[in-house]
Amino acid sequence: MSKNDSRRKFIQQLTGTALLFGAGSLERLHAEERMEERILQYDHRYSANDKVRVAVIGTGIMGHNDLSSALKVPGVELAGACDLYTGRLDRMKELYGADLFVTRDYRELLQRKDIDAVIIATSDHHHARIATDAMKAGKHVYCEKPMVHKLDQGLGVINTWKQTKKTMQVGSQRISGLDHAKARELYQAGQIGQLNCIEASTDRQSANGAWQYTMPTDGNPETVDWDRYLAGMPKQPWDPKKFFWWRNYKDFGTGMSGDLFVHLLTGIHYITGSTGPSKIFSSGQLSYWKDGRDVPDVLTAILEYPQTDAHPPFQVMLRVNFISGSGEKSVTRFIGSEGAIDVGDGITVNHSIMSKAPGIGGWDSLGTYPKAMQEQLRKNYDEKFSSDDKKRPTKEPIKFRAPQGFNEHVEHFANFFDGVRTGKAVIEDPVFGFRAAGPCLAVNDSYYQKKIIKWDPTTMKVK
Repeated sequence: MSKNDSRRKFIQQLTGTALLFGAGSLERLHAEERMEERILQYDHRYSANDKVRVAVIGTGIMGHNDLSSALKVPGVELAGACDLYTGRLDRMKELYGADLFVTRDYRELLQRKDIDAVIIATSDHHHARIATDAMKAGKHVYCEKPMVHKLDQGLGVINTWKQTKKTMQVGSQRISGLDHAKARELYQAGQIGQLNCIEASTDRQSANGAWQYTMPTDGNPETVDWDRYLAGMPKQPWDPKKFFWWRNYKDFGTGMSGDLFVHLLTGIHYITGSTGPSKIFSSGQLSYWKDGRDVPDVLTAILEYPQTDAHPPFQVMLRVNFISGSGEKSVTRFIGSEGAIDVGDGITVNHSIMSKAPGIGGWDSLGTYPKAMQEQLRKNYDEKFSSDDKKRPTKEPIKFRAPQGFNEHVEHFANFFDGVRTGKAVIEDPVFGFRAAGPCLAVNDSYYQKKIIKWDPTTMKVK
């Protein structure tokens, strides 16, 4: 099958899926022309001068997955890799060739003139420093979420991005998915009435899901550059868990909030157009995975979003549970006055619309009044409201699932490399990235300090 045939088949899939919404332009995903422009933009041919050579810094789980997605974008080539564990550098050579340039020192990659961009997929505590150094060295940056490890690092990264004018994309890939694009369209079209509440959760029930990853057989201070890993931190003895299971330790990771709440808030901000909450409070506990970690395995948070020009005031309730007997799933539910949008495994919109008439009788104070008064009140009610007023309006549910073959990770990288090549704005620049990460880091502060955190979403600072 040729590329043109594949394109036509893919667009037909999208159009057929969009028609599931029913009649009306607001119920369709996009016109065919817009779908082709958005989804198949990376099916262009690039000249040799348009090639983008990338290096990956941090070749763990996300580094491998990010690189795989990046190399699916035409015109992108791998030029180098960095990791602090030699076993992963050996694996990179197995996968991408014995001649691949590898190093334990990311600065060696930044010095190379044949590298245009870097993918940063290290532990969280290295994100801000490497991103800053990379942009100052003239490299474009794709940085995994959360963008920074500490609240006081965010504005520094943003300032460097503005000064260097390099393209920077933060890696919360879900917002490049068709599900999020459709949810945003439906929300903005008023499908659920006035938004008032959002419930978002991610549940897991496995050791891998709780970050107990498989350890290598040769992890030791000879194969791991432990001193470089601790750069800028007080010395401490070698601990394989703190290196290979770094997400479980607040010195190196950002716990459930920085890892998973960031995904949830990124989607919420994208769909609603919000810049962030004004008040943040969290509570949690270590229930099950008592393996030495110093972060909770059950965490909840309440975030208060004030009214803005983009949206009404609403409350956000977040939850992550790493030992959930309900099974593994992630759902974000946008609840409005006339319905709810569920974003999870596809999109579902269900409607529940109040009747114009408020109702009378039943669970009501009517029956507590004298009989004659009850009869008069019912007569007045019937005169005021017609039979149609007493009925609840109904609307058909809406369901959407992205067509098979669409890859939001590849789309996120295609958007990044388009920015690298043309200077166009990307979907998740450092300002957007920090407005999602900042409140999540404040969730951690609230948990450890046991207090409400007040946040200014405009200035991106704690009040």
